[in-house]
Amino acid sequence: MKKEQLKVMKWFARILALLLLLFILPFYFGYGNPLPFVNPDYTFGENFGLTLFPLILIGLALGWKFEKLGGYLVSATIVLGFIVSLIAQEDFFPITILVALIPGILYLIVAYKK
Repeated sequence: MKKEQLKVMKWFARILALLLLLFILPFYFGYGNPLPFVNPDYTFGENFGLTLFPLILIGLALGWKFEKLGGYLVSATIVLGFIVSLIAQEDFFPITILVALIPGILYLIVAYKK
């Protein structure tokens, strides 16, 4: 891959991550009490989702400086969320969160092509 392509890929991942952070954070904090396992009215799925979402957000932000760490954190968290969602047979992890997988994978590609 050419350096120009890597640079474009890197900035595309960064800009998409920033847009996702700006879009997801209000929803996360708008949930009321975003701390997992504090509110007894929340189901296991909601609590598990509230545990994973900050890891995705942290991974998106970390990818700006540490592409490999951010990419792994985003990708592994999303995969774990969907696996637990399937095992628990609860639909607590929205399919729309797969959009966050795009910058996560791009972070990994950029990190390994450097």
